[in-house]
Amino acid sequence: MSHRVEICGVNTSNLPKINSAQSLELIKKIQNGDDAAREYFIICNIRLVLSLVQRFGTKAGSDDLFQVGCVGLIKALNNFDTSLNVRFSTYAVPMIIGEIRRFLRDSSTLKISRNIRDIAYKAMQAREKLEASGRDDPSLTEIAAEIDIPLTEISCALDAICDPVSLYESVFNDGDSSIMLMEQISDTKNTDEKWIEETALKEAVKKLPERERNIIYMRYYLGKTQTEISDEIKISQAQVSRLEKNALAQIKKHM
Repeated sequence: MSHRVEICGVNTSNLPKINSAQSLELIKKIQNGDDAAREYFIICNIRLVLSLVQRFGTKAGSDDLFQVGCVGLIKALNNFDTSLNVRFSTYAVPMIIGEIRRFLRDSSTLKISRNIRDIAYKAMQAREKLEASGRDDPSLTEIAAEIDIPLTEISCALDAICDPVSLYESVFNDGDSSIMLMEQISDTKNTDEKWIEETALKEAVKKLPERERNIIYMRYYLGKTQTEISDEIKISQAQVSRLEKNALAQIKKHM
């Protein structure tokens, strides 16, 4: 009795199976132009594509990975040489994986280097291997030891391949109301108090006479020295210093 297992919406229990001899026979028919044999062969190998897609996790977008994997399968079939004396699956696996990795690299919102992605995929495969050996939820330390890669590199690589999350994504929805992610994140830098202070400062600067306002702008926004300012506006450094002190006093008074 076959059990119904769905991966990417495909019921694997309905997929036909073929052995190596049958596979070779079908490939020969395909190379002779048999379209029916070609279609049947691809269906028989969908299970192989699905198994490889699962290596890349079950995150959203696995349907896209399945389609890309099928493209890799077809490319492998088109390029397979029966004289190589290897099983089709042995030849097809690296081609399917390569197609999926290329898709992930090219379609990612954030461009991640191939080296970082390779580390992340090695870590994911090591995690699957450890879980298969009986370890529930293996730690990053165990994964690092398994593939002999520094823990910090693995942690950074896994973080790098995570899909970015929109601040407008709903994190709670009870039907009547929803809460977005941005509403759950606090900003410790741009507080209300700081915003009020900056607004008050801008208003105080606006009330300065034009010459003092220009001196404050050049001194504190452009980072110029009193000497540079005196050369630019054609007054002495002592005058610049006096006007600057007067402007600062007025700003303090207005705030």
